[in-house]
Amino acid sequence: MKALLDGIRVLDMSTMIAAPTTASLLADYGAEVVKVEQPGRGDFVRTFGAQKQGHGLYWKTLSRNKRSVALDLHLPGVQQLIKRWITSFDVVIENFRPGTLEKWNLGPDTLLDIHPGLVILRVTAYGQQGPYRDRPGFGTLAEAMTGVAAVTGYDDRPPLLPAFPLADVVAGYLGSAAVLAALYKRQQTGEGEIIDLAIYEALMKVIELQILEFDQNGTLHKRKGNQLQDTAPRGAYLCSDGRWMALSGSTQPVAERVLRAIGGETLVRDPRFRTNLDRVQHADELDALIEAWCKERTRDEAIEELSNMGCAVGPLETVDSMLKNPQIQARESVVTVHDPDIGPMRMTGVFPKFSRSKPTIHWTGPSVVGQDTFAVLARDLGLSPTQIQALNETGDLSNTKTQCD
Repeated sequence: MKALLDGIRVLDMSTMIAAPTTASLLADYGAEVVKVEQPGRGDFVRTFGAQKQGHGLYWKTLSRNKRSVALDLHLPGVQQLIKRWITSFDVVIENFRPGTLEKWNLGPDTLLDIHPGLVILRVTAYGQQGPYRDRPGFGTLAEAMTGVAAVTGYDDRPPLLPAFPLADVVAGYLGSAAVLAALYKRQQTGEGEIIDLAIYEALMKVIELQILEFDQNGTLHKRKGNQLQDTAPRGAYLCSDGRWMALSGSTQPVAERVLRAIGGETLVRDPRFRTNLDRVQHADELDALIEAWCKERTRDEAIEELSNMGCAVGPLETVDSMLKNPQIQARESVVTVHDPDIGPMRMTGVFPKFSRSKPTIHWTGPSVVGQDTFAVLARDLGLSPTQIQALNETGDLSNTKTQCD
């Protein structure tokens, strides 16, 4: 079966999470992704987070379906090699600080002069312009600067930063959409594109409702835990068996179904809960009623009863229980992939589903830094083992000797 992005080649010169997520998504959809790693040390994600048997677990999924080539981009010989090689690719992804590629004589203008149809994605914390452009940054700072952390948590406690790379992953998804849009434009015009993606801007779509409310009404949201200032009921509720469920009544019909389920028509007609504005103003009282109702039922009983009434309700899972969730299992949202170093690994599948294509996880993140250097450069540039070894001996191309022996 032909892959969705069959024939598209991506040179992934990025590190860490945001930009590599874009490359990972493109690889999931069938693009050939060649990841450039610093010789010896490799990508920082190899040693980021949990490890097993000396291998980074996140690396194995973030770099799945990618090939690893070890090149030191600081070296003039490698920079010249990139200029020769760039015509083999449709997309370049990088996340160096602004000005770094230009310093290496690999700036977008230079690359587009060589390859006018190239799509270049540049991912940084703050973008290529503005007073923050030269500052180092990670997704955590985007979560702080955009106001996401300020409205997360409880008002009597400090702002809450996500316990996962929210901004990075959101930026990675936005980057993939931008690359595909640019490739579509190139198909029509033959012209390449330079995409300037600031991680904080990707996250601003998440907070946009609050931006609009402040701009038009002067509203500044407080931290309200699991409640929302815009709608009620909404929250996490503890059931009699010690397990949690989540519930949302974001539309009037659904909210009325919740009220009817826990208190009958009397509660539906209660003036405290008649409209969404009424319910928001009395959210604590409404939550107390839902909590009392849940404490008389196990989670499964509560979810079944509410679901049968047409309420929007579901289990609040931990990671271990989530993996057993029948919906996740039925859609193969988590799949098992064999890794040569670790063995069977469960990781997220390819999202979303396609009716006429079935994207596949062919392999996990490459075990060895630069393990594909010789094979890829020999194929793309016609370099012989002797030529690659000569580059290796001059220090312009490291970590290839073992591939050439």
